[in-house]
Amino acid sequence: MRRRTPPPPAPLPQRAGVDPVRVRLPVDGAWATVREHLVERLTGAAPGMIESMFAAGLVVGADGRAVAPDAPYRPGMFVWFHRELPAEVPVPFPIEVVYRDEHIVVADKPHFLATTPRGTHVAQTALARLRHELGIPALTAAHRLDRLTAGLVLFTVRPEERGAYQTLFRDRRVRKEYEAIAPYDPALALPRTVRSRIVKERGVPAAREVAGEPNAETRVELAEHRAGLGRYRLLPATGQTHQLRVHLTALGVPILGDPLYPEVTAPVPAGDFRRPLQLLARKLEFTDPVTGARHAFVSRRRLRGWTSYDDWDGDHHDG
Repeated sequence: MRRRTPPPPAPLPQRAGVDPVRVRLPVDGAWATVREHLVERLTGAAPGMIESMFAAGLVVGADGRAVAPDAPYRPGMFVWFHRELPAEVPVPFPIEVVYRDEHIVVADKPHFLATTPRGTHVAQTALARLRHELGIPALTAAHRLDRLTAGLVLFTVRPEERGAYQTLFRDRRVRKEYEAIAPYDPALALPRTVRSRIVKERGVPAAREVAGEPNAETRVELAEHRAGLGRYRLLPATGQTHQLRVHLTALGVPILGDPLYPEVTAPVPAGDFRRPLQLLARKLEFTDPVTGARHAFVSRRRLRGWTSYDDWDGDHHDG
């Protein structure tokens, strides 16, 4: 089986920590020019945008030179360009770096900040901001946290080492501990291990539990409770989308500030940073697959739903 030849390095620098778009022209196609293909391929682009990019010399080949508007179509050719970044409301909370060496960066992500560029969240993501702030263009994420979840995220410095760190999560060799604030139910017997089958359909905001072989497992412990609220320690053995949120909801104690569980609520306006989801990725523990060092990291963040409920309920501060 032949291995695919890796693409050449990007001839364009990042912009605000965001990589340029890379397009490989299909081997089969009847387009006369590169421009014709991109106009058809990028159907979601604003009318005239592709023509304007070619006219301004913003579409380049592997040599970094601008591709002419009438450049003939060449199957397998790579081209690069920067898309216009979407208008994003800045997330006004800092990313704290918990640890950094020549191999990894461990960041303490705030609520409301996506981990990696996706959809309408591009420059306002942990990855893009850290690349820019730390001056590490090659930085990549070894795993992800939901945009609404705060806490520890592991990033890799060297692209050739990313796979080794991703394998840790795939093989469940990372001990993850989360903290959540949710209603207290004295009738709920804890600790317990919750196992179920969770599916997340594309285009549907909320995941759901279905019958079948379990693919999600979470140990749920009650750390303490007061005034009708509980502070829960969550130890996931798997990493299904929204797993912790689904499992606590199934137990009858949905996490404070959750806009999807138990019911999907109307989207909040952009820039409304009140009532963050009270879920925190609090600990990460693993043996470094490159250096062999044993790491144990703890988030410095505190959930305001527990430390100051009134402040969380009406304030714009993260936490």
